[in-house]
Amino acid sequence: MPRFPRLGRPSVWTVLVPVVALVAGLLFATSSRTALGTDLRAGESTQLSSLIEQRDAAVARQQEELAVVQQRVQALTDQAASRDGEVAAAQGEGQQGLASAGLTALSGPGISVTLDDAPPTTGGLPNGATADDLVIHQSDVQGVVNALWAAGADGVAIMGQRLIATSAVICVGNTLLLQGRKYSPPFVVTAVGSPPQMRQQLGAAYDVRLLEEAVEDYGLTFDVADQREVTLPAYDGVLEMQYARTG
Repeated sequence: MPRFPRLGRPSVWTVLVPVVALVAGLLFATSSRTALGTDLRAGESTQLSSLIEQRDAAVARQQEELAVVQQRVQALTDQAASRDGEVAAAQGEGQQGLASAGLTALSGPGISVTLDDAPPTTGGLPNGATADDLVIHQSDVQGVVNALWAAGADGVAIMGQRLIATSAVICVGNTLLLQGRKYSPPFVVTAVGSPPQMRQQLGAAYDVRLLEEAVEDYGLTFDVADQREVTLPAYDGVLEMQYARTG
């Protein structure tokens, strides 16, 4: 009679391996049903894009409500100033700083700068390039803005939105998030100031030189045009800093 090896007591791994295999199978099945034959990462990207669009619509509604409230506050302030000399004096002092803070419209000679991704090609990516090389980046937009301020621009706007001291340029993918609103390329930066000085500073800025190299290598758009008259709107967003704290 043949001898069979005696079976010992089942170890922890003997029990866990079938459980892990079962869980893995359930995960694969769930992923397959969720993806429905598509890339899950693409689904996440779609969800993020949808979330940004929802946020964009919410910000637009809030800005409309803010404009109404600001008008009411201004009316009440004017009414109080007409009755109280101290209020009128304080209001006059405040008015003097509105232009420097970007809170009044501004017009004058200046320039416009247009930045855009490289046009799509049917032959694939240029030799040695990645998809990341063919789009405008946050550093490109910020480099242009910094150069304009360094050249002594009186005011700067991106996509018609006036920039102030707390404005931040943020890119998500190839879209631009600015003061709660989303924009797709081409991105247009306008500035009021001396066109020769701003052109000179653009040519000297390191980030802008890197952009110009990408323009030459990959076909991105970087176009600078003098403008006889540029009109920048007043900043109409929130003025309170939400996250910064003093020590």
